[in-house]
Amino acid sequence: LEIHLTRKEERLLEKDFIYEQVSRMTEKVSVKAENSKEETLILAKKMNVLQEKIKSTTQKIMALIAELSMHQAVAINLQQEMRDKEQTVLSVVSRLAKGLPPPRDIEQDWLRVLRDEKMHQIASEAREKQALEEEQAALPTAIHTTAEQRPNAYIPDDENVLPLPRPYGALAPFKPSEPSANMRHLRKPIVKPIEI
Repeated sequence: LEIHLTRKEERLLEKDFIYEQVSRMTEKVSVKAENSKEETLILAKKMNVLQEKIKSTTQKIMALIAELSMHQAVAINLQQEMRDKEQTVLSVVSRLAKGLPPPRDIEQDWLRVLRDEKMHQIASEAREKQALEEEQAALPTAIHTTAEQRPNAYIPDDENVLPLPRPYGALAPFKPSEPSANMRHLRKPIVKPIEI
C-alpha cells in the first residue's frame, strides 16, 4: 500500500508540475492576447477614422464630378450656340453680298432690339419725370394729394365788375362726388303729378 501511495504521490506531483507549467504558459498567452486586443482596438479605431475620411473624400469627389459635368454641359451648349450664331452671321453676310435682304428672324430680332431700346428710353424718361415730381413734392410749399383739384376762385357775372377771378374763401361751392356702385340698386323716384 505504501508503494502504491508513493507512486500516486509521484504522479500527483508530476501532474502538479505539468499544471504549473501549463498555467504559466497560458498566462503568457493570455497576456499576449490582452495586448493584441488593445492593439486590435487601436487598429480598428484607426480603420474607422480612415474609412470616414475615405467616405467624405469620395462624396467630395462625386460632388466635384457632378459640378464639372454641369459646367461641361453649359460649355457644350454655349459652343453649340456660338456655332449657330456663326452660321447665322455667315448666312446673313452671304445674303447681303448677293444683295438679298436678311432673313425674317434676323429682322424680327432687330425690331425687338429697337423696341427694347425704345421701352428703356421711355422708362428712363418716366423715372426722370417721377424724380422731378418727387423733388417738387419735397418743397415746403408743395401740397401732396391724390384728390382731383377743385377750383378755388370764380369769375363774377356782374356787368359792372371786371371779369377777374375772385377767391371763394371759406364758403367754397359743394362738389358732389360721383355716384358709387351701390346706386345701381336704387330706383329713381316716380314723381306723381299734382292734381288740382
